[in-house]
Amino acid sequence: MRATPLAAPMGAPSRKKLKLDDDLETKCPTRKQAGSESQPRLPPCPLPLSPPPAPGHAPAVTAASRLGPYVLLEPEEGGRAYRALHCPTGTEYTCKVYPICEALAVLEPYSRLPPHRHVARPAEVLEGTHNLYIFFPRTHGDMHSLVRRRHRLPEPEATALFRQMAAAVAHCHQHGLVLRDLKLRRFVFTNCERTKLVLENLEDAYVLTGLDDSLWDKHACPAYVGPEILSSQASYSGKAADVWSLGVALFTMLAGHYPFQDSEPALLFGKIRRGAFALPQGLSAPARCLVRCLLRREPAERLTASGILLHPWLRENSIPSAPSRSHLWEADQVVPEGPRLEEAEEEEGGREVGLYG
Repeated sequence: MRATPLAAPMGAPSRKKLKLDDDLETKCPTRKQAGSESQPRLPPCPLPLSPPPAPGHAPAVTAASRLGPYVLLEPEEGGRAYRALHCPTGTEYTCKVYPICEALAVLEPYSRLPPHRHVARPAEVLEGTHNLYIFFPRTHGDMHSLVRRRHRLPEPEATALFRQMAAAVAHCHQHGLVLRDLKLRRFVFTNCERTKLVLENLEDAYVLTGLDDSLWDKHACPAYVGPEILSSQASYSGKAADVWSLGVALFTMLAGHYPFQDSEPALLFGKIRRGAFALPQGLSAPARCLVRCLLRREPAERLTASGILLHPWLRENSIPSAPSRSHLWEADQVVPEGPRLEEAEEEEGGREVGLYG
């Protein structure tokens, strides 16, 4: 196995052409050549595009493939990641597989972003002939699954978890990354008690070149998309769109259902454009205030990610309490068990082209 350095940008990266230099920062993940002669076949590209492409017909990675010291086991949900076993130690990892042509785009956000305790970083990167394999430590579930099971979180617990989510987003924004496609599912637990969160990866992150955070693509998750993305305007603020998505996540944690819901996407998007939502009963005044500060129709009126951390609700409530069962069945619409709006762009990518076009 031949080790090669992971390139890190020395200056401001270009929006149009991703280019990395040859120097490696010691805290960046290691990129190596995979030592297996029999490489898994090319999987569908897991990176979101705008507009999304039609479902690919490329075969999935073969299970139980040997990659250097690792063995890829069964695919995880969606088939875009695989359980992996590090044979020398018996440690389990999650392996994300990308076409080798996407290597620069996938790795650049990690080279740009300094380490942060609430943003996951690769444990190792292996480079094969056709694919790039990125290994992440195994996690203990995600926020979407927790809310789906619990339906509604008590405020002290929601405060402790949301503070970590906002800290991850603020760190990325401060270092020139717009995350895009933010949702509860992207925040995962690093401990079995489910009290410590990290942003799962930087798969959809967009690297900015300066202070201007304008984006032109219309890629977003339907349940979390901001009204400005649905408008006829050519561009929108990527950071403000991230904050809107955080607002949807916070509302869902506190209410047990999305603020905007409808079985018909066109009707759903109409509700989002109007921006009218009803807060659940029983929330404290600071919690109601923060939700309203995030879910503002006008992007310029929303809090920044750094400003969220200064809000009284996140400063006053610091001790999570035991889960309460008193609110489990109060919500009339809960986070669904079956195919979810979060996955609509994956299951019905062709339809989303028309909706966003």
